[in-house]
Amino acid sequence: MSDIFKARQMLEQQEHLVLTPYAVFADQSRGRCHLEPEHQYRTCFQRDHDRIIHSAAFRRLEAKTQVYSDASSDYYRTRLTHTIEVAQIARTLARILRLNMDLAGAAALAHDLGHPPFGHKGEEVLNKLMADHGGFEHNRQSLRIVDYLEHPYPNFRGLNLTYETRECLAKHETRYDQTDPIEEFGPGRAPLEGQIANLSDAIAYNSHDLDDALAYELITEDDLHAVEIYQHLKQKVESQFPHTKRHVRQLRSAKALIDLLIQDVITETARRLSGSTPTNVDAVRQANSNIVAHSPHCYNQLSQLQDFLLERVYLHPSVISAQQEASEQVIFLFSFYLKNPDQLPDRYQQRTNEQGPHRVICDYIAGMTDRFCRELYRCYRQK
Repeated sequence: MSDIFKARQMLEQQEHLVLTPYAVFADQSRGRCHLEPEHQYRTCFQRDHDRIIHSAAFRRLEAKTQVYSDASSDYYRTRLTHTIEVAQIARTLARILRLNMDLAGAAALAHDLGHPPFGHKGEEVLNKLMADHGGFEHNRQSLRIVDYLEHPYPNFRGLNLTYETRECLAKHETRYDQTDPIEEFGPGRAPLEGQIANLSDAIAYNSHDLDDALAYELITEDDLHAVEIYQHLKQKVESQFPHTKRHVRQLRSAKALIDLLIQDVITETARRLSGSTPTNVDAVRQANSNIVAHSPHCYNQLSQLQDFLLERVYLHPSVISAQQEASEQVIFLFSFYLKNPDQLPDRYQQRTNEQGPHRVICDYIAGMTDRFCRELYRCYRQK
């Protein structure tokens, strides 16, 4: 029985036997903003992982738009299912590269907590509304949520996550996510576990946005005739399963894209590490370029697919139409609460004098699900 209460120490010792020298080790974490005793049988990053899962912001991702906001269908990805896919890919990559799976998984689970309703369109609208009040960017909002807005503990605000998990959130970046440096975390690069979370995000959304677009019939396989990476995967699937039905072939091609991208990341990252092996995580932070990366050939092919998705899916008339409706709802609610701050929940009203009504209203709307935002819009619009 005594070994059970030494489980955390045993796990920390095991990390030093299994992980690479440039991984992030739980027993070497820079700690938390608010001092807490260590847990008996969970490492600090396992604890971060669990705190994120049990947060209100994580639960709300279930009803937030990824790309499609069609409430009549339950097939398409939500912000929550996307996040789960990202976490699965991140843990797989971390395991293979002998990095800290718990940190990579925690960073992946938290990377989209700050997304407002209606996806990137909601973020764009809030940023415009907040132009004179500090702006809005969902990566910064993710950090604000785990540092302040979540309030499950009586002695402090926020989830009190470790420095390293918060650093990965502060340095999250993809083609569509670019954040300005935050002084607390310095100008350096994210640990490799954070770099894994970044690429896992891109791998997940490129694959499932393609899958959803084909299933939603926004595009057809014929539209993808000039997309090299898809044609390669389609031919591979057809050779393995020559008599399969179209929808199965499309699904298998999208899934094969994940495998191809993961394998490429593993190969390219191993190549970069063999050229200049960092001695520790600080050397990773100071590197001239990211170490976890795609090969140039795969990067170019993936960019071609991303260009296609942007033009033919993200800017599709049906998507744009839904985004216009979403914009009207967010703008209306923001204006409504500025005129009627007494309609905000009490815990938000209490913060307006200190933080200003714009930031408080922004926090409130950003935390809404699509469904709740629509319901409030209909309710207040009728008054």
